[in-house]
Amino acid sequence: MLTIFNHIYMIAPEFAHPMGVNKREEAFMGKPDLRGTDVFKGFLRLSSEIGNDILKTQGAGGNTSFKQDGVMWVKASGTWLAKAEAEDIMVPVVVDPLVSALREGDSRAEKSTDFIVSALNSSGLRPSIETSFHAALNSPVVAHYHCVNAIALAVLESRDSELAARMSTVPELTWVTIPYRRPGTPLAGEIEKAAAARPDVLILFNHGIIVCGDTLEQVADRIERVTKALSCGTRETIKADVAALEKIAEGSGFHPARDPASHAVALSEINRKLALGGSLYPDHVIFLGTEIGVLSEGQSAEDFQAALHDAGRAPPKMLIVPDKGVLLSSSLTAGGEVMARCLAEVVGRIPDGSKVVYLSEEDEYELTHWEAEQYRQALDRGSARQTA
Repeated sequence: MLTIFNHIYMIAPEFAHPMGVNKREEAFMGKPDLRGTDVFKGFLRLSSEIGNDILKTQGAGGNTSFKQDGVMWVKASGTWLAKAEAEDIMVPVVVDPLVSALREGDSRAEKSTDFIVSALNSSGLRPSIETSFHAALNSPVVAHYHCVNAIALAVLESRDSELAARMSTVPELTWVTIPYRRPGTPLAGEIEKAAAARPDVLILFNHGIIVCGDTLEQVADRIERVTKALSCGTRETIKADVAALEKIAEGSGFHPARDPASHAVALSEINRKLALGGSLYPDHVIFLGTEIGVLSEGQSAEDFQAALHDAGRAPPKMLIVPDKGVLLSSSLTAGGEVMARCLAEVVGRIPDGSKVVYLSEEDEYELTHWEAEQYRQALDRGSARQTA
């Protein structure tokens, strides 16, 4: 049975009714709470399936949304899609006022917290940093995720032709590309320009992919089709030498990457060159930083750390030991460690000899000094303490 609710929304004064009845409250009074319905459970299931596929989503990356009756449920910032069915991670926001705020350049569209349906926000969390673009897209169901195949193609200088060739195999899907913009309202503004055409798929340069549809089933089917179209082969590498890595890491604040696939970054000269060339996508910058260290032959992680300390520099969160594997900082949470796997999956799919477009220093600065991402990292650290 649906639970019917009446409640007061947290809103800005401009939405107040002249007779004292809030316009937004009046518009949404008596709407059903969807959380107990089969369709909402299906939404959580789809979100969880996306989140549990490492080739689609890594850690707290990616977000999904579901719209009905003017309310949009969207993944909370800093939470994992993989846990959608097990934890309360969806936040309800009202759509139209948020879209209006985005179009008017209203700063409240950045965090979207002023548009939360507070009586239904049982988690008390704030919505995804990308909520505004979900609202701008007209489709009832939207799935945004960091598909490693899509990223590997969307960082190429030749990405327009590469993507066109691959998407030609799914002519039934309409698609557009979106230039790189910082997540939040800069990216939402670009996506809003394309929203009127109701594309099925949006490929975000140096970022990921968005798949839209009218139903959960339609979006799931489109995800399957576009995944097949964009699938790239991976570069073969030698095997990691974990025993050597453990010895190299002794006495330092580093340890061998726990996920065997993460070591591929260090096990191919091409992979190393691509990884060390710059930052490829936002979540790498946020969780692993803008620098990757490289140990020289015979150098220990402890010696590397000491040299940086003497120079007054903090050590990077990831070290490459050429042809042996990857060492990660012991300060990294699970959310940070999984980004090493993401990097390995992305660089391993970039074709040999390809020219790559990296994020600029200005792009990196925007990400590392952005309050919304600092909040997301704080949640990740908090989650790690709770599960320790």
